[in-house]
Amino acid sequence: MRLDIHCQDRPGMTQEILNSIGCQGWDLRALEMVSKKIFVHFDPLGANFNQVSTLLHSIAGVKQVVEIDLLPSELKRKHLDALLSKLPDPLLDIDMCGTILVANSAAQRAFERDKDQIAGCNITELIAVPLARLLPNDGECFEVCCANKQYLMDISPVRTHETTTGAVIVLRSPQRLGQQMSAIGHQPDTNIESMVGQCHQMKLIGQQTIRFAQLDLPVLVVGETGTGKELLARALHDAGPRAKAPFLAINCASLAENLLESELFGYAPGAFTGAKRGGKPGLFELAEAGTIFLDEIGEMSVYLQAKLLRFLQELSFRRIGGSREINVNVRIVCATHRDLNTMMEQGSFREDLFYRLNVLSLSLPPLRQRSEDIPALIERFCLNAAHQINISPPHFSNEAIALLKKAPWPGNIRQLQNVIFRTLALTDCTTITPQELCLSQFTNESPVPLADVKSISSLEHALGQYEKELLAKLYKDYPSTRKLAERLGVSNATISRKLAKHGLN
Repeated sequence: MRLDIHCQDRPGMTQEILNSIGCQGWDLRALEMVSKKIFVHFDPLGANFNQVSTLLHSIAGVKQVVEIDLLPSELKRKHLDALLSKLPDPLLDIDMCGTILVANSAAQRAFERDKDQIAGCNITELIAVPLARLLPNDGECFEVCCANKQYLMDISPVRTHETTTGAVIVLRSPQRLGQQMSAIGHQPDTNIESMVGQCHQMKLIGQQTIRFAQLDLPVLVVGETGTGKELLARALHDAGPRAKAPFLAINCASLAENLLESELFGYAPGAFTGAKRGGKPGLFELAEAGTIFLDEIGEMSVYLQAKLLRFLQELSFRRIGGSREINVNVRIVCATHRDLNTMMEQGSFREDLFYRLNVLSLSLPPLRQRSEDIPALIERFCLNAAHQINISPPHFSNEAIALLKKAPWPGNIRQLQNVIFRTLALTDCTTITPQELCLSQFTNESPVPLADVKSISSLEHALGQYEKELLAKLYKDYPSTRKLAERLGVSNATISRKLAKHGLN
């Protein structure tokens, strides 16, 4: 029987309650106290609640006796167990002797032991690491192999009066780390529907993407810079059976050969100078059961091409400096803006790797070939930019849209997005006309017409003419030296002097 006894807060109250229970010969099992409350757990040996309540009410100061299911500490422990059971990573709490005090459900599954079997045993029976290393004075993190699996062990010491008295150990698998990394970079709108496009080419790509998503084969995405190759790869992943597994991307052109190799394949402890003491898992391990996106695959060195080819053939690899063969289950999606056929002829891209990667292929058209999609893209980018800048979305005039549709867009969709964002950031107009568009920042068009080349007598004369025309044009939209100085990022004095020089004030 468990009771919550409400009583006066006076000396001797707890002792009187204990004496009453003891005189009856009842078996006391637990006692807890807080202000004006005493919780007891005992076996009344056949007595019912009314009899017990009458006895306790005879004690001066006892106001109420309530039967409860659990004592506060038991309730707290039950909630703690529920919390720990929801943690996906194995967690162990040990004392200074290495005895396991607490193990969550994930730890029981990882070591294939029941709760009673794992609690009370020594940590060194499960993990082949010296106890001294498991009880550091400061937190430590290193890689360890236990239960025939590779884990990243995160140790947080428990300290009492500046002395380590135990530790909390969390074992994180590379797959869990990969899922966390993927979740951080995940965009909620990376699906087929998010790929704006009503032209025939984009509709066809959408249909092919849905079909390819169900086929567990490598995909090669080809397209110019800024056409949305990574967005298409993410949509391909999210539409397939691997959607709940990690999606990890890396740009092969952004890293040197040795750094790219360590990022992809990881390295063993002590593989090279400066390596982490516990080693490091590569993206292929982290993306277990998911998708690896290799952007700009055409920039990968021939050495890494050979190593990637072997991985595609065997679906296994060794870490740099390691001897253990690691098997993984990942899908490879690659992208490039380069002409791989020409590179194969030149010998800079392996032909056998090309045919391994190009099992399924998707070709994204440049923006200049899908101008009918530009109005929908403008609307979408306008809404996104307005939300980020915290303004009401302006309206784009038909003339502005027509001008944007005629632009060559060498940077494709990314360039259009930048133009829309910059335009909204630099204007307060509710209607965007061609005059408000910031095309000059992103295209080859000159914002101010240059004078006839034949009339230029010197560089100084040409710069003066350009400066005069620029100030004359901007002075209409920024009719004060302060506003014009802010627009051009110079001082008021400089603007006043130049306006006077060109007779514009």
